[in-house]
Amino acid sequence: MKRNLQLAGVGVLMVLIAIQFVPPARNQSAGAAPNDIAAKYPVPADVALLLRRACYDCHSNQTRYPWYAAVQPMGWWLAWHVNAGKRHLNFSEFSTYSAKRARGRIGDVADEVDQKHMPLRSYLWMHPEARLTPEETRRLVTWAENLQEEIKP
Repeated sequence: MKRNLQLAGVGVLMVLIAIQFVPPARNQSAGAAPNDIAAKYPVPADVALLLRRACYDCHSNQTRYPWYAAVQPMGWWLAWHVNAGKRHLNFSEFSTYSAKRARGRIGDVADEVDQKHMPLRSYLWMHPEARLTPEETRRLVTWAENLQEEIKP
């Protein structure tokens, strides 16, 4: 029995070591994105800073990775999470969206931030700098609502 547990432990350890050699692709583009939201729509400097601080890690092509992203399976989980976030909304590709889609997505930004569904609580545990003050929340929501009105369907 003890020998079987030791063999199982060695097997688990070997698998954990082996998976370290299968990292996911990184979500990091070089330079400014030509299709970034700011390429087509007005984004005030203060709002751009809020977006980069609280949204871009999961909703752009410019993720800042924490140290634990290099440890599998955490890296795989983060890659899945970022890819899911980008499928819903990608600020780096926003200017390629149709007017209807852009209007809907920016409306989602206003709603999700206003209802405190974004940034995700699980993200805020490890990224306290992404917490939005009430004033920052109001600023981001107001900007998103105004932009939604500007985008003609």
